[in-house]
Amino acid sequence: MFHRQGPTLLELAEQAFSSVEQGYDLLAPKFDYTPFRTPDPVLRAAIEALGPSGSVGTALDVCCGTGAAMRHLRPLARERVTGIDVSQGMLEEADRRLSGAPGTAALEFVRGDALEMTFDAAFDVATCFGAFGHILEADEPRLIQRIHQALRPGGRFLFVTGHPPSKLRPGYWVARSFNAAMRVRNALWKPPFVMYYLTFLVPRARALLEAQGFSVEVRDGILPEPFTPLATVIATKR
Repeated sequence: MFHRQGPTLLELAEQAFSSVEQGYDLLAPKFDYTPFRTPDPVLRAAIEALGPSGSVGTALDVCCGTGAAMRHLRPLARERVTGIDVSQGMLEEADRRLSGAPGTAALEFVRGDALEMTFDAAFDVATCFGAFGHILEADEPRLIQRIHQALRPGGRFLFVTGHPPSKLRPGYWVARSFNAAMRVRNALWKPPFVMYYLTFLVPRARALLEAQGFSVEVRDGILPEPFTPLATVIATKR
């Protein structure tokens, strides 16, 4: 499950009893060696759906982490790729890892809360990978509003998510058990560490995006195995 250069169980436990920001500061140097990082084949296939190299001016990666998606966005953009993340440690790791990344677009790293973004019609494309579990369901409409505000008219928001899983599958109950454990942890221990599974699945994502003024396209089957069951969503700002 973990690369030998990844975090130890003790380090993961320390992260779990920290805030989201502090936890990812601690994990940042080893994050790319964990299964929590979105795999490159997923990033590559999803971002290729946005068009050929140089086909957009500016791109934003929300909750950019160590910059994995920014590496694939840079050839797509002609002018600038911006990553925003609450963890300074993750941003510093992204800056280091993206040194010499393919493409000519300028790279910008912004420390901030995705729920408090103030970008105004600044980007042609926005992406978000692997971060929806860190957003409480009550805060999802605000996240979508901030992304909508950040995009120019006709701008696109790309992400990968799942369809609601069958309750007959063991993975469904593993995820539900993990979520229950996290709710108990957050009720008993402060600061909270927000990390849940089965969040922002296609039906809810579509409803929230359309309510905010996006048109929504869901593409199934475009990701490589074993990720083919996941959905690639492209929401266009009307």
